[in-house]
Amino acid sequence: MHAITIPEPGGPEALVWAEVPDPVPGEGEVLVEVVASAVNRADVLQRQGFYNPPAGASPYPGLECAGRIVELGPGVSGWSVGDEVCGLLAGGGYAEKVPVPAGQLLPVPDGVDLAQAAALPEVAATVWSNVFMVAHLRPGETLLIHGGSSGIGTMAIQLAKAVGARVAVTAGSPEKLARCKELGADILIDYHEQDFVDELRKATDGAGADVILDIVGAKYLDRNVRALAVNGRLAIIGLQGGVKGELNLGALLSKRAAVTATSLRGRPLAEKAAIIAAVREHVWPLLADGVVRPVVDRTIPMQDAAEAHRLMESSSHIGKILLAAPQA
Repeated sequence: MHAITIPEPGGPEALVWAEVPDPVPGEGEVLVEVVASAVNRADVLQRQGFYNPPAGASPYPGLECAGRIVELGPGVSGWSVGDEVCGLLAGGGYAEKVPVPAGQLLPVPDGVDLAQAAALPEVAATVWSNVFMVAHLRPGETLLIHGGSSGIGTMAIQLAKAVGARVAVTAGSPEKLARCKELGADILIDYHEQDFVDELRKATDGAGADVILDIVGAKYLDRNVRALAVNGRLAIIGLQGGVKGELNLGALLSKRAAVTATSLRGRPLAEKAAIIAAVREHVWPLLADGVVRPVVDRTIPMQDAAEAHRLMESSSHIGKILLAAPQA
């Protein structure tokens, strides 16, 4: 088969479409013939040499895929050859075939195109696990999403609105904020022109956000704590603004607030399976009913993954960037 390889870390040109050995599904895995994968920030970090795959994972980038099962490994039940699926991966999505642990598979939701289903596993699992399983967002509460027009952000807006929460977003342009509004965002903050702490206070009569979903990290740590409501929960899922920040414990204490930080890729299989089961139970019916939908900026041939990475790094996209695998 062919896959995107990274012979040496570097810029987008480091991504090389090459012939590689065919994978074999192990115990509890299925082999998926990939129709599409999607680009995530973690793929960019891996290409740059900053985020190696977990032990035993595929060396190729790609944290999600959609396609058809072509082989069942030992010990797999509940799935059949020919099933159309999407899956959460520790790596290997930028390839024509990839082994997927059965516990990380999802059926393609009713009403969703097979290729577009590749836009769902990573964002659905990340948002559901952090905003709902960890931060326990409830109806009537306010959720602040940094990077509202990203793949994570567009999913978070829709899921929060579906459960009856009020949604605030930050984004970097009027066009991006307009798209967030179309998806249901109530409070729109241009981070180039406005301070999100002040804007959030104005919009919530001084209360702040009950939950903040943050992709920035250190740069926003102090302001995020100031933006939290009493009993607020800050969920950090990215470090685009650095890894070390100063935390005012007094401010945190006075608000009886909590800070959590999680990643998905390196979790044990059992934890990933539990998250995927929760996503199937809670998110998949919303997709089938059309309440939530994948937001795709564009689809690029997988062989041209370098172009997709340049687009990701430009931050000019809205929603997910898909990679279409070549079809026989």
